[in-house]
Amino acid sequence: MGMTTTFRRQPHAIAALAAAGVLWGLTVPLSKVGLGWLDPTWLGVARFALAAPLLAILARGALREAMTPGIAAAGALGYGAVILLQNAGLGQTSVSHAALIVGATPVLVTLFIAAGGGARGAAAWIGPLIGVAGVGMVAGGGGTGSTPAGDLLVLVSVVGSAAFMVVQPRLLAGRDPGAVTAVQLGAAALASLPVAVIADGAPPAPEGPGVVAAVLALALAGTLVAYWLFAWAQARVPAPLAGAFVNLEPLVGAIAGVAAFGDPVGPGQALGALAIVAAIGLTGHGEPAAADGPERATRRRPHRIRSPRGRDEALRPPPPARARARAHARGRGAVARVHAGEPPAAPSVDPDAAHPRGLPRVRRPR
Repeated sequence: MGMTTTFRRQPHAIAALAAAGVLWGLTVPLSKVGLGWLDPTWLGVARFALAAPLLAILARGALREAMTPGIAAAGALGYGAVILLQNAGLGQTSVSHAALIVGATPVLVTLFIAAGGGARGAAAWIGPLIGVAGVGMVAGGGGTGSTPAGDLLVLVSVVGSAAFMVVQPRLLAGRDPGAVTAVQLGAAALASLPVAVIADGAPPAPEGPGVVAAVLALALAGTLVAYWLFAWAQARVPAPLAGAFVNLEPLVGAIAGVAAFGDPVGPGQALGALAIVAAIGLTGHGEPAAADGPERATRRRPHRIRSPRGRDEALRPPPPARARARAHARGRGAVARVHAGEPPAAPSVDPDAAHPRGLPRVRRPR
């Protein structure tokens, strides 16, 4: 399924991906503000610990199916470890640098899929290579307010996020996205808590309402809503298309960094940003054509026909199944006909039998 077809068939999923990308872009400046109160490890714990219980309440009916070791481990690594590394990198680099490095996520997703044999063609490899070169230009560009160590930490978190994005559709198949996300966020909070306690001790008291509001917005909008929307859409579209919408995160984050924090933009950084955008365009054009979402692959739509009998007739099984049911019903009698959804056979009438009123049946001469 090409990208244009996906846009037509899944408009709600596309809108959810766009909203998640914008909310994630706002997490970069919000995290920068939150780091004025909490250490990087405690900021990650606060995000997950506030978002996971609320989302678990909303998706409580499907939590049992989502509580598996694989889903919990994926959440601890894909959310917990990734956010810890990202927060640690944000403490040592500028918002604009971090946001633009995160822009390499879609091309890394395509690189992982291509390496696993899931993508074919030159565009599947050219796009990721140009994106990696753009990331190097962003990290080593002429902008100030950042350090190589901070850029490297953000880059490692981006690699982990891209790998998690490739694995996530398999975990979402046949499960409620909200329940899966709640379990993963809870596992991320439990995995991050001992790291925060050992590395930074007890969290300090907030210095004012501004940082508290930033952390709450980061946990609710940037974590609960954004991850839920992205997981819901990721169960319906191919992974390369979902990864392409992460491009909104660096765009919004870079604009916020320049506007709110005055982050400088050097020529090397600008060229790197252009390279990342070009790589994302190549990634979209190189998307495999037969990539239906996991939910579409596992869900069998009922055979719909136009019938005056209404919705019950329109939801009957496909014609081959009905033909087999009819043949089976003819061999087993009236009970099987009822189970097959067929009307009972008309009673046979003996022309020599008595009339229903008890009168003899008279045959008229022809």
